Amino acid sequence: MIAKAGVRDHISRMPKFLRIGVHQSNVSGYTSKAWCIRRVGPTVFLKWGAVEVRGVGDGRKVYWTIPPREKTVRCGAAQAAKDYVSSAIARRRSHRYEPLTGSIAIKRRSINRGADLEQVLATILVVDIVRSTEKAARLGDARWTQVMKHYYAAARKELKTWRGKEVVTTGDGLLATFEAPAAAIPCATAIRAAVRTLGLEIRVGLHVGEYEAGGSDVIGLAFHIGARVAAKARAGEVLVSRPVKDLMSESEFLFKDRGVHQLKGMPKRWRLYRVDS
Repeated sequence: MIAKAGVRDHISRMPKFLRIGVHQSNVSGYTSKAWCIRRVGPTVFLKWGAVEVRGVGDGRKVYWTIPPREKTVRCGAAQAAKDYVSSAIARRRSHRYEPLTGSIAIKRRSINRGADLEQVLATILVVDIVRSTEKAARLGDARWTQVMKHYYAAARKELKTWRGKEVVTTGDGLLATFEAPAAAIPCATAIRAAVRTLGLEIRVGLHVGEYEAGGSDVIGLAFHIGARVAAKARAGEVLVSRPVKDLMSESEFLFKDRGVHQLKGMPKRWRLYRVDS
């Protein structure tokens, strides 16, 4: 962004960073996490989420795998906002984030005329580690890398037990699908219990919806809704949308009403429920 001379100090460009972390030995086709920050006067705008990296060097392309999460921080004064940005960037650079000069695009499905898209109904599970950046800073890179390896191993063990299908990892979380919520809910609670032994707390979102699958591509609003449900969960919570609860009987699982929420980017409000185990 090129600002006019009179407002050059008022608006800052948006620095972007790509987390390499445990993926540092990979060169193409891996999933990671991107983080962006921009200041407009006393206000700071943050954007972060899962990305897919394709290619290497100057030809590398980075795509959001799902719509990124966003946050606005109002600091009250321009200098306070500058200090916030400087501190936030310093923290990212100390956690194996590399500066990203190019843009981040929304991933578009490549056209494969030889493959038909299949409409699939599934339960979407989205897992995210709570306060992962703070924990990584406290543990240091080497220890955090080991913790993350154990974290993904524990999550994948439960996915295998409950017949879940991993779709993508997000740097500190994952997205998976299940044929029915009767398997997805106990898998979510099992992952929560397993990673607590590593000193980690997660938030989980579950939603039932349709998506299109063709080859290695999966496309659908259901994934976005699942991510938004997870974003509403508190630390340690397994939060589900109304469609998930409606498919279950009260004798199978206990649910506590968490009220009606506006999910970011969604046109209507959603009633969410906490799984009480």
